[in-house]
Amino acid sequence: MAPSRVRAVDYFTAASPLSRPIADSTHQIPAINFIVTRVTLEDGTTGEGYLLAFHFNPAAIRGALADVKHLALGWDTNDTRGFDQACDREFEYFGAVGLLRWARGLINVAMWDARGRQAGKPIWQLIGGRTEAGRVPVYGSGGWLSYSDDELLAEATGYVRRGFTAIKLKVGAREGIARDLERIAKVRAAVGPQVRIMIDANQGLDLPQALALARQARIHGIDWFEEPLVHTDFAGYQALKREAGIQLAMGEREFDLVALRELAERKALDLWQPDLLRLGGVEGWLDSAALARQHGLPVLPHYYKEYDAPLACTVPEAYGVESFDWVDGIIDRPLRIERGYAYPSAEPGWGFSFKAEALRELAG
Repeated sequence: MAPSRVRAVDYFTAASPLSRPIADSTHQIPAINFIVTRVTLEDGTTGEGYLLAFHFNPAAIRGALADVKHLALGWDTNDTRGFDQACDREFEYFGAVGLLRWARGLINVAMWDARGRQAGKPIWQLIGGRTEAGRVPVYGSGGWLSYSDDELLAEATGYVRRGFTAIKLKVGAREGIARDLERIAKVRAAVGPQVRIMIDANQGLDLPQALALARQARIHGIDWFEEPLVHTDFAGYQALKREAGIQLAMGEREFDLVALRELAERKALDLWQPDLLRLGGVEGWLDSAALARQHGLPVLPHYYKEYDAPLACTVPEAYGVESFDWVDGIIDRPLRIERGYAYPSAEPGWGFSFKAEALRELAG
């Protein structure tokens, strides 16, 4: 075997030190949990990847991980695109998207980490050949509907005190858009006029609700509206874009590029939000970013700041990355964020590892 081939694949679970129940417009989430994978190469080099699992489908996740592990063993990490294609061929019968693509993405991310560590280069340099990563805008995310007003304002003002210049909060309150507007107004008053505010409905609204909220929220200077509608409602996005007068963002639910093509052709989208894990890893993320740029859509990736910041630094005019603090306490080198920007690490691979004490071996 070549020294870049995978000798072993191990899976672990981890929980955020900030774990507590949260809720958006469509889900009650009891805990913030992750799945971590570690690949070991023939020369002993290791690489890690993680996915945000929450509490969903644990048995199905374990099955998907086992199937992908079978293909990963013995694979050359210098051929991650070939690995992706092999997985898709193998999984076609029951469907290569969904959990199987997510599991594929987890291994892909770990392979890239091992590849970077073996080469002694950070991921952004492997991809772009650059000598400096630069920086990318970052926004603070949260604003969960389960928060009290005091918790909401504490989080928003806390982000501002830490130097964030943009924040996002959830909308789609069960009390209706009047409650959403009340929360937005409170946040705007607390953070002042210079901080950008974005809103995220997590697909929880219908078209009339989304249109009414978008129109009324404009007085608060909302920068963009994320996932106002079900992600397959292309006609709805087109109508909302035409009438709402606010930027629309979506993409985190997509396992392929169908929605991006459909919405771009309808001129129904302003910002593309690729999810690294759902798109199956680095190649899927980069392919989606390239297609978005062909249509003049800036890239604004979903959730994984430790991965998205270095990836975004390889994409011209990336709009920004999303920041949660959830893994910061369980990794050795959290992403540096200062004055509204994220700075990718110059360390090999993704530039961080999970602390050994934070990991628990995943039972089969």
